[in-house]
Amino acid sequence: MMEATYPAYDCYKESGVQWWPSIPSHWSIKTLKHGLRIYNGQDHKDVLADEGYPVYGSGGQFAFASAYLHDGEAILLGRKGTIDRPIHVMGKFWSVDTMFYAICNSTFLPRFAYYYCTTIPFSYFSTATALPSMTQSDLKNNRIAFPPLSEQRAIAAFLDDKCAKIDGAVKIKEDQIALLRERRQIIIQDAVTRGLNPAAPMKDSGIDWIGQIPAHWEVKRNKHMFVEINQRSAKGTEQHLSMSQKLGLVPANLVEKALVSESYEGAKLVQPGDLVLNRLKAHLAVFSIAQMEGLVSPDYSVFHPFVKGASSQYYEALFKTSMFLGEFRLRVRGIVEGFYRLYTDSFMDIPLLIPPQAEQDDIVAHLDQLAIKFDAAVSIKQDQIAALKEYKTSLINAAVTGKIKVI
Repeated sequence: MMEATYPAYDCYKESGVQWWPSIPSHWSIKTLKHGLRIYNGQDHKDVLADEGYPVYGSGGQFAFASAYLHDGEAILLGRKGTIDRPIHVMGKFWSVDTMFYAICNSTFLPRFAYYYCTTIPFSYFSTATALPSMTQSDLKNNRIAFPPLSEQRAIAAFLDDKCAKIDGAVKIKEDQIALLRERRQIIIQDAVTRGLNPAAPMKDSGIDWIGQIPAHWEVKRNKHMFVEINQRSAKGTEQHLSMSQKLGLVPANLVEKALVSESYEGAKLVQPGDLVLNRLKAHLAVFSIAQMEGLVSPDYSVFHPFVKGASSQYYEALFKTSMFLGEFRLRVRGIVEGFYRLYTDSFMDIPLLIPPQAEQDDIVAHLDQLAIKFDAAVSIKQDQIAALKEYKTSLINAAVTGKIKVI
């Protein structure tokens, strides 16, 4: 499809490289070391500063330095960790010891070099270590389709223009996803705090941060709806099988099929429908409903509605609204490993909205349908983003290896 959109060169020759078997006949085949010099980055600890020169790691800039390793245009290449994301930089910078920095000579345009480096099949060269790794030798000896300098300029300018437009289209899609998610949260908050009937009479809840609620709803504190469950595992040999990254839930009925050696003795038992709270991350909405019998860490709180018919799903949604998260933040105390803890007494003292049980079920059903619609809309946008990124990758590859002619 791309080749049909852009013309090809008139004549090609074999490259001898499996991932681009042919190149325009007037292009050269060289190794990267003929076009650039590669240097090792250095440990940055002694030069860290609040401001100054940018410090780059494999994920991009993450700090500032009081000194710099190079002043000018360069290509940063990962040595360890994230090795498949080259970075084009200009000016004074510091590169950490998990990054190489490469300086182009007069025959190799840095912007073209950057685009070419994004097409290197890094997984082919990566060493078999715990972290993906590249060596200077493999980078230097990587074979490159080397066009005349005038064509490098034209290809780089073409890709700068096209990639900027593609990136702009991706940004629009990402913004649309953010708006969809924001809209969904607004609808959820309205549903769980105002109900589904916009014509319902309202009353003052008596709580400043809650405001108006349907007149037939009640306001009580959590202690009137929930009881804390603190049952502990006696055997501690249950299988570790995560139901959710949020919960870290462990099935409690697979004692004879343990897959790991850790003991879960003292872990808390949970039952289906229990609300499980990571007390250290309550302000981050780490509330989930247990879908099966299992175990969780003692650092989690387990709550169960003791009012018959109360919907755990409704209260999970309620606790994840911005107004309740704000209240959680106000009530946390003490720092444990960098996190503030929401203790049970504080949780139990928080005011709670209590719609009629039938209305709770209606709200949950409404939110389930809402989730289906919004997830489908987000999925469409994500597919569009993936297609745009795939097209960008293909376009860069086609241009820097001469599959298409852009001049």
